[in-house]
Amino acid sequence: MDAVATEEPLEIRVDTRSVSVTLRTPAHDDELAVGFLVSEGLLRSPSDLQAVRPYPRNESGNVVDVFLGEGVHCDFASLTRHVFASSSCGLCGTASIDALRRRFPSATDDFQITPETLLSLPEQLRSAQAGFSVSGGLHAAALFSPEGRLWVLREDVGRHNAVDKVIGRRFLDGAFPIGPSVLMVSGRVSFEIVQKALAAGIACVAAVSAPSSLAVEFANQSGQTLVGFLRDGRFNIYAGAQRVALASGATDQ
Repeated sequence: MDAVATEEPLEIRVDTRSVSVTLRTPAHDDELAVGFLVSEGLLRSPSDLQAVRPYPRNESGNVVDVFLGEGVHCDFASLTRHVFASSSCGLCGTASIDALRRRFPSATDDFQITPETLLSLPEQLRSAQAGFSVSGGLHAAALFSPEGRLWVLREDVGRHNAVDKVIGRRFLDGAFPIGPSVLMVSGRVSFEIVQKALAAGIACVAAVSAPSSLAVEFANQSGQTLVGFLRDGRFNIYAGAQRVALASGATDQ
C-alpha cells in the first residue's frame, strides 16, 4: 500500500457563472478560488468579495461559488481562462505577456532580506510539507516575512494552485495587498508564478529550482526580485538584486 496525492477537478463560479475548471488537491478551495481571481485581476481588495462558499447542489464538493461585492463588475469575456486547465499549466488561453503585465503595478517595496534568511527558507518549507512527507507528490508554496517568519504554507498537485491558496488565505485574512514578503515555491518558478506574486503585491519570489526565461524577463520588467536554485547553501539572483543584502560588488551567493 502507498499513499498518493489526491487530484480532482474544481469548478470556480463567479456570481453563479462558471469561469474556470482546474485540477487540484481538495482542501482550502475557498482560498484557491479567491487567489485565482486575484491573479486574474478581478479581486483587488477585500471589499471586492462578498462571500465564497461551496456550491450546495454539488455532492462531490468540487464546485465553489464566489460572490462579488456591491459595485464590482466582472467582464466575463476578459477573463483569461475559459478552457480546462491541467494541474501543471494554469495559463492556457493567455495571449500576451505584455497585456498581463500592464494589469498590475510594478513592485516598489524597498525592503531587504539577508542571505542568511534566504538560506533558512528551504528547510522551513520542507519541514512544513506534511502532505509531501506522506505522498511525495505535492508541490508547496509558502509566504515568509522579510525576517524569515513563516506566515502561511499550502500544498497542491499544481504549483500554481498552491500559490493561489497562499494568496487567497492572505486575502481572506484582510492582509492585502500583501506587501513586504517572500514567496517561496518548492520546484521551478514559471512566468505564471511571478505574475501571480505581482498581482498580490509580492515583490520577492524564491524557488528551490530553476526559473524559466519568461519568469526572469517578467520579474525584471515588473521590478520584482527573483531568486532561484535556493538550496544546499547557495542561490542565484536573476532579478531585483537590490532587495538582497549582499556584500558590495557581489551578484550572487
